[in-house]
Amino acid sequence: MTVKPVVLLAEELSPATIDALGAEFEIRSTDGADRSRLLQDIADVDAIMIRSATQVDAEAIAAAQRLKVIARAGVGLDNVDIKAATAAGVMVVNAPTSNVISAAELTVGHILGLARNISAADSSMREGQWKRSQFTGSELYEKKVGIIGLGRIGGLVAERLRAFGTEILAYDPFVTGTRAAGLGAQLVDLETLYRESDVITIHMPKTPETVGMIDAAAFRLMKPTASVINVARGGLIDEADLAEALKAGEIAGAAIDVYVKEPAEDVPFVGMDNVVTTPHLGASTAEAQEKAGVSVARSVKLALEGELVPDAVNVAGGPIDSDVRPGVPLAEKLGRVLTALTHDSPLSQVEVRIAGEIAGKDVSSLRLAALKGVFTDVVSEKVSYVNAPMIAEQRGVETSLVTTEEVEGFRNETTLTAILTDGTRVAVSGTVTGPKLVEKLTGVDAFDVEVGLTDHMLLLDYSDRPGVIAALGTLLGTASINIAGMQVSRAEGEGRALCVLALDSAVNQEMVASIKNTVSAHRAAYVSLED
Repeated sequence: MTVKPVVLLAEELSPATIDALGAEFEIRSTDGADRSRLLQDIADVDAIMIRSATQVDAEAIAAAQRLKVIARAGVGLDNVDIKAATAAGVMVVNAPTSNVISAAELTVGHILGLARNISAADSSMREGQWKRSQFTGSELYEKKVGIIGLGRIGGLVAERLRAFGTEILAYDPFVTGTRAAGLGAQLVDLETLYRESDVITIHMPKTPETVGMIDAAAFRLMKPTASVINVARGGLIDEADLAEALKAGEIAGAAIDVYVKEPAEDVPFVGMDNVVTTPHLGASTAEAQEKAGVSVARSVKLALEGELVPDAVNVAGGPIDSDVRPGVPLAEKLGRVLTALTHDSPLSQVEVRIAGEIAGKDVSSLRLAALKGVFTDVVSEKVSYVNAPMIAEQRGVETSLVTTEEVEGFRNETTLTAILTDGTRVAVSGTVTGPKLVEKLTGVDAFDVEVGLTDHMLLLDYSDRPGVIAALGTLLGTASINIAGMQVSRAEGEGRALCVLALDSAVNQEMVASIKNTVSAHRAAYVSLED
């Protein structure tokens, strides 16, 4: 008799979620919040499905002797130890696009609520007051709405606000003018967006560069009648600076759904009359929850059937050839390097070229991994194998996969080439070598290198001359940033050099700009490959 795989439901999920799993699985239930019971019940299951209340950490993973899949019915993965899962060969999946409509609609709801003082008027009525004249609002019609981040959610917000007769201004360095025009938006620089917008809503990913990007300096540029909205990520707006701007009358109002620390405590603007705050409700709709449950149920089913799982957030699992599998994390990292090198320039094409022994195998997963890497540090939504091609399509980026068995110097080599909208080409290459499967960067444009891919890397393209390396050492040493390794390559006949440095710690963009200016580099890029 065939033994059915066991799926453990650690939290309540919709009937549609159970139906999506099908009859070929044994379904068990537990209380994920009851730690001792969880550790006992997870011991002999093949998959566990959770929401936000269940902590699947290293201890729980170690207790799960048969576990193959951890499925989070939602977007966030703060309650899953992804590194421990990957080390144990356990796939982690989530539902990265399940909440996009809910988040976009909440954004529009907050914009309308602020414009018409709905929350304050309701509170007044509950207190038995009738202060009609005090809550005179404003129309959205013919107002300018600034959208920072024109990805999936930002694009949905733009589409919905067009119906109100608003003028949409947008800032997104990775979106083409054609894509923006299709959404009825005009691309502008950040300063213009701040100065001209009546409403500003942010939909950026949370990265070292975007944390606190709306700060005191930004508020000083805004209209005193402007309002700001954040339902994306806590910390994109500096909380202390926002409170001061509201008190000083630099802006008129704000609506905030996400916070630096959650549950939110001692947030300086909570309770202010011109602020509406909600407890992270972006995905809190019945529809989003059901979409999330059904989505991860399908992923669990695929994983336990041995199929490629599009929404896997780590590289375990799926029918990827054993010779191809080491190239998956390499391709993703090369994608992130490529994004760092193209910087603020929008892409029109990305070509993934696989050369060597694996070219004759199914390498489609390498294209997906490369695109995942290209967009990971660009968009606000979680990028996975399934939505990376969709994100590329939405942004007007053409993608292609080319294979050839011809390769020089290595058994296999992966090359990603980006073509920018101005026709500029940027290429990076890499390989996996040796019994320990060391991932190496082997080329950047015309430069040949062979240097290991590390968590923190700095790449400089400059006119070859004496003194540059000494200047780099002085600048980084003064900033207490240790150089773990370095390689210099020359472009033959061009009088240029590429320096690739492996660093022990992160470098901020101010330091990168300072280094670029000091050595008069043609190009300087910091790459973070940390999870």
